[in-house]
Amino acid sequence: MNCFLAAPFLGEPNLSATPLPRKDASQGPTQRPFYPYTDNGGTTLGITGSDFALLAGDTRFTNGYSINTRFDPKVFPLGSPDDDARLVLSTVGFAADGKALKERLETACNMYAYYHGKPITLEACDHRLSTLLYQKRFFPYQVQAMLAGIDADGKGALYSYDPAGSYKRDRVRAVGAAASLMMPFLDNQVSFNNQYQPKTEEEEGGARGEQVALVAGRSYEVGQGCVSWCHRETY
Repeated sequence: MNCFLAAPFLGEPNLSATPLPRKDASQGPTQRPFYPYTDNGGTTLGITGSDFALLAGDTRFTNGYSINTRFDPKVFPLGSPDDDARLVLSTVGFAADGKALKERLETACNMYAYYHGKPITLEACDHRLSTLLYQKRFFPYQVQAMLAGIDADGKGALYSYDPAGSYKRDRVRAVGAAASLMMPFLDNQVSFNNQYQPKTEEEEGGARGEQVALVAGRSYEVGQGCVSWCHRETY
């Protein structure tokens, strides 16, 4: 024990904690990298139509080539099922940041309902989510988020966000580990690019199960199950 706690003799290193090698000042400053994020895999996709909005995502939670759990949903409904807003959020990337972002946005939705006496609208939630992400731009939530619901005109709407809060409205969108595999399928079978006989909107919703199954066979970060939420405007 005394050997490990003793001070170094004649310039020899202390066995209790070997110091970092000294660096000549002429070689420039020494960097100490800090990167607290990780990518937990997974993929989410969104499809909208004239009167519906759908978000779906797999349930596998990975860390490198390890599977931490086979059921970790990435799609979350916001508010009460009876709310007129009927909003759905999906997050993919760093799972801890995704859950933190979901909780903050859900709190914002509940506060809106408390102060205004009505559920938050899709447009208001869209701007609030963008603001939450932008507020953390210097230490961002490392996630790709999507928000889906029915807009003020009764049409399905889908918004996708980057970690800094920039967003865009899309008709179809896929993000995550297998987005590069999903988007060609969505462009061809949902957006009907280069299709002479488009499918119906009902078949669009059914395509998401086939899509997840196809991708799960090619990407180790996607698999196990599919959780989806679909809202349709009723008259």
